[in-house]
Amino acid sequence: MLRFLSINNLAVIDRLELEFAPGLNVLTGETGAGKSILVGAVGLLVGGRASAELVRTGADAANVQAIFEKPDGGELIVRREISAQGRSRAFVDGAIVTSAALRDAVGLLVDLHGQHEHQVLLDPSAQLDLLDEFMALTPKREAVAEAFRRWQQIKDDRQRLAASEQQKASRAEFIAFQLSEIDRASPKAGEDEELAATRQVLANADRLQRLCADAYTALYEGDEAALPALGTVWKKVAELAALDATFTPYLDAREIVKSQLEDLAFFLRSYSSNIDASPARLQDIEDRLAVLERLKRKHGPALADVLAKAADLRRELHDLEHATERAAELDVALAAARDAYLAAASDLSRRRRQGAKEFSRSLEKSLADLAMQRTRCEVRFQDGSDNGDGARWSERGIDQAEFYLSPNPGEDVKPLARIVSGGELSRIMLALKTLATTDAPGKTLIFDEVDAGIGGAVADVVGARLRRLGERFQVLCITHLPQIAAYGTTHFQIEKSVKSGRTSTGVTRVDGGERVAEIARMIGGADVSATVLAGAREMLQAKAKGKDKAKGETGRASRG
Repeated sequence: MLRFLSINNLAVIDRLELEFAPGLNVLTGETGAGKSILVGAVGLLVGGRASAELVRTGADAANVQAIFEKPDGGELIVRREISAQGRSRAFVDGAIVTSAALRDAVGLLVDLHGQHEHQVLLDPSAQLDLLDEFMALTPKREAVAEAFRRWQQIKDDRQRLAASEQQKASRAEFIAFQLSEIDRASPKAGEDEELAATRQVLANADRLQRLCADAYTALYEGDEAALPALGTVWKKVAELAALDATFTPYLDAREIVKSQLEDLAFFLRSYSSNIDASPARLQDIEDRLAVLERLKRKHGPALADVLAKAADLRRELHDLEHATERAAELDVALAAARDAYLAAASDLSRRRRQGAKEFSRSLEKSLADLAMQRTRCEVRFQDGSDNGDGARWSERGIDQAEFYLSPNPGEDVKPLARIVSGGELSRIMLALKTLATTDAPGKTLIFDEVDAGIGGAVADVVGARLRRLGERFQVLCITHLPQIAAYGTTHFQIEKSVKSGRTSTGVTRVDGGERVAEIARMIGGADVSATVLAGAREMLQAKAKGKDKAKGETGRASRG
């Protein structure tokens, strides 16, 4: 459940903080007041695309933050920042994450149905997705998709291998040339880093030798060298230990200290003498690094990429030189991958067809609650045969399906895209989306203008459905219709104002008389009379008492 939302410098919103409640939260306001910006803000929190245009003019960055209550009672705090340059950062519980990780974290808590999204339902492929979601077939869909990708990969490999002999010969010659270039250099893993470190030493050889000599003298050979001077120190420490045993551990450590300092002295001397600071040695290293840099520019960017490229080229050359054997191997693998895909896709298809009738019955029942009580629904599948080439198969499986409906008694069912009005499409979308979320109580469902194309008694029915939906989920609904707004258990009014020459959007929770005034504005527009106010008050009282007028009017509700 979305409990708290904070927005700063997003579009026309300067600063905004909202606390949402369980149940049906309605958001109303004049057209252009900025209602959809709130939906866009939540969209950013579920990984939506961010751009510099979203940042309020004159601001350095936009910031959206929310607190979600998880089903287990815990909290999830998410934040999205967008700079004026278009850079975006996402945070989950204070830790920076990728947009994909943000989607994974918040996606299970929010179902966002944006303005005009119901138009997607006219695409049969989206209809198949809804059927799979209703039937909880997503894991099987993913298995089918993986099997399809595996089959296609082997298929592509086989097609490349079937290229003409001239193409193969030309490709083999080019690969051999690239390999010879790498093999002549014979690079080794990490070699460039080692050479760069050696070059650093040789470039500073004089200073290194001088520092080693100075340190060796100060430690071992100088008039005031540290090692000889330590003899006096240990003699004093021995006398101290004879008087107080607390000095004994230091006295016992003298041999270790002496040994370590002597090792350091000998290393300083040997290190200095082993530096080969000749110009020829430095030039050899520079030349070798230049060779490796050319390879990295061509096959890199890293030396590890060059080595990986060489391995890939060797495998491809081997395949070209042994094309006949490789073709036989791929033919076997291709047949096995095709059979594996077909088995998984056939199982998915069987389950889809078994569940289609249950889905249709559930959709009919849900539509009946939305004043489309005589609507008949079917899911029709096309033949999944492939004519031998699998051209019609995809990651979705071997099925092509489409929803058929008949909103009017006596009429044959026809494809959804051909027969529904805008208002019917809005209700079908609401019915489908609520069917798809039956297993996720406590989730936040956000509807942006689900009332498109409807009015009158149908709007009353939709409002009643949204409030019943709010008994199981938290629902946020942006609406222009007073019939829907009156069903809200919590009501927010969105207003746009101009202060000091700047446009700003504000949101206020309205109750009592303020809510009556807002409902009246939605009914009568700017000119609100006492009669309209009385009507608004009566509408709110009726909804508060649970007098769902639509229950008696569903048979008379006209098409939206």
